[in-house]
Amino acid sequence: MEFLTPLIGLYAAAAAVPLLLLLYFLKLKRREVPVSSTLLWKRAVQDLQVNAPFQRLRRNLLLLLQLLALIAILAALSGPVLALRRGPGRRYVLLIDRSASMNATDVTPTRLDVAKRQAKAFVESMRSGSSLSWRDQSDHAMVIAFDHRAGVVCNFTSDKHQLASRIDAIAPGDGSSRLVEAVTVARAFAQSSGGDEAAHSAEKAALLVLFSDGRINDLDGIVIDANEIVFHSIGASADNVGITAMSARRSYERPEEIEVFASLANFGAASVTRDVQLAIDGNVHAVRSVTIPACQAGTDSEPPRAGEMILNFSLSHSEAGVLEVRQLGSDALSCDDAAWSILDPPRRSSVLLVTQGNPVLESALRSCPIARLDPCSPSGFDALDPTIFAARQQYDVVILDNHIPAHLPRGRYLVFGAPPAGLDVNAPREVEDQILIDWRAQHPVLQYVNMTHLFAAKSHRLELPRDAEVLAEFNDAPAVALLRRHGSTYLLVSFDVLQSNWPFEPSFVLFCYNALSFLSAQAGSERRHGLAVGEPIAIEDVPADAVFLVTCPDGTQAGLKSDPGGTARFPGTHRVGVYTVEAPDPPRRFYAVNLLDPQESRIEPRQKIELAGVVVAAQREGVQRANMPLWPLLVLAALVLVCVEWLAYNLKVRI
Repeated sequence: MEFLTPLIGLYAAAAAVPLLLLLYFLKLKRREVPVSSTLLWKRAVQDLQVNAPFQRLRRNLLLLLQLLALIAILAALSGPVLALRRGPGRRYVLLIDRSASMNATDVTPTRLDVAKRQAKAFVESMRSGSSLSWRDQSDHAMVIAFDHRAGVVCNFTSDKHQLASRIDAIAPGDGSSRLVEAVTVARAFAQSSGGDEAAHSAEKAALLVLFSDGRINDLDGIVIDANEIVFHSIGASADNVGITAMSARRSYERPEEIEVFASLANFGAASVTRDVQLAIDGNVHAVRSVTIPACQAGTDSEPPRAGEMILNFSLSHSEAGVLEVRQLGSDALSCDDAAWSILDPPRRSSVLLVTQGNPVLESALRSCPIARLDPCSPSGFDALDPTIFAARQQYDVVILDNHIPAHLPRGRYLVFGAPPAGLDVNAPREVEDQILIDWRAQHPVLQYVNMTHLFAAKSHRLELPRDAEVLAEFNDAPAVALLRRHGSTYLLVSFDVLQSNWPFEPSFVLFCYNALSFLSAQAGSERRHGLAVGEPIAIEDVPADAVFLVTCPDGTQAGLKSDPGGTARFPGTHRVGVYTVEAPDPPRRFYAVNLLDPQESRIEPRQKIELAGVVVAAQREGVQRANMPLWPLLVLAALVLVCVEWLAYNLKVRI
């Protein structure tokens, strides 16, 4: 048995025990009263004959009972604990999953709350050391909360109150669940906790205690021994219907027309019928009832397959807005019941053609459904200020026809001929008589484009970086390639169309149509502001020290200020929903943060996890205590002794 606070008990005993004994040593001071006879007052007369202020201590049952009750109370103040495990203290790392699936309400109130409650119970079960011991034999623990990122909630400590309060402070999130970073952080802190290296070498490695439903994406990347981790599974049900994919696009030919696609998945064992609602700016546009098939049971070689249903909505909306797709049924997980998309105002593409004069190319471009085509000479383009050109975003696509500009503003480029400088692309020489031998017919740029008879008399031999996509190949060099650099998109065509037979082929106009549609969609995707959970909101090309106000989906607000480079970042996108950014210019911006993660929507709790081939089963029994506090028993004993003393006193008075 050990005492947590022995000094408090000793100080209280030094003050209370002498006072109790002093009460029995003191002689009672009697009040003198005249009586007719002292025959019945012999003992009182004997007391009056004693002049000393103290009396001799006699045998007294009441004093014994009072002393025992006082000793029990003083012992309770000393914090006695009964150690159920001998030896030095251990170190634990509590890993608490706070990802989206831990918000499921199949257990009351949520899985995360249950995980926090179990973690606090584990903390209370830790062994406490004695303040009278020369060596610290108490258990130490640290707490790490994780979703797609890991964060240290509390470093190694034996203070149970501090550990419990920090566990209570863990907030839920809607991100995916990844454990590799949490394990890496845990091992780093466990190895650098300070102290003598020889002493640490004799200690056992810190035990990882995982509180999760087991829906973790990167278990295969964790190399760990089965004895290093203890898994507590949280959750009771697998029933859930969630939106796992969603997109909204305006038609290239008719920008006011919008096509909305959504995929719903059912992870339960029975088919369900749900009403799916489409709304714009909070106004309901359509409601459709669908039946989603049940989840198919998995096998040893294949995981279970969720029942899926794909929906397609068509609507006409000629303004900007926030589009929402929501399934109206109730289930255990709410963060995957809706998905959002930000719609920009419809507009046709505007194109800048930089050329010395190419009537064939200009004619093909004018046949495409674009709002404006502005020809420009190479010298006129070079005279433009790159900063002002990028900030105005006047053109969706810039076409460079055999021109290498001195400066390249950020944007989307279709390049014919030699590639611009600064793209990590080299063109050391030209090759002649090139025949196209292969192309990616499924890529949006070359979809429905028949390039069988394409021949180029001269072409630049492009040497591309590793991250470039080759869309079409000549017999000796790439013909068409896609490259992204410095926030810009470049579609490179390695030859001059006037030195080929392409203008005489129907595929040339179709290529121009696809290329403009693809590059314009790249511009639209930048304006759509769709983000994943945890991806920061980035506002670029704004004045330095500009002030913004961010309103989160739950209504909380936060201030934001741009840096000297003209970029403002808000990292607090931990919950799904629509974030609003208000600033003087433009007045308001919207950003949609969606879950769209089938792994998190599949909320079925796992009873075992596999870490790089090592199978770890969930604990079946509850948390086992390492010590037992004895103060409740001592307080109960003190109450019993006080009751016995009261009974003895009353019996003595009656006698």
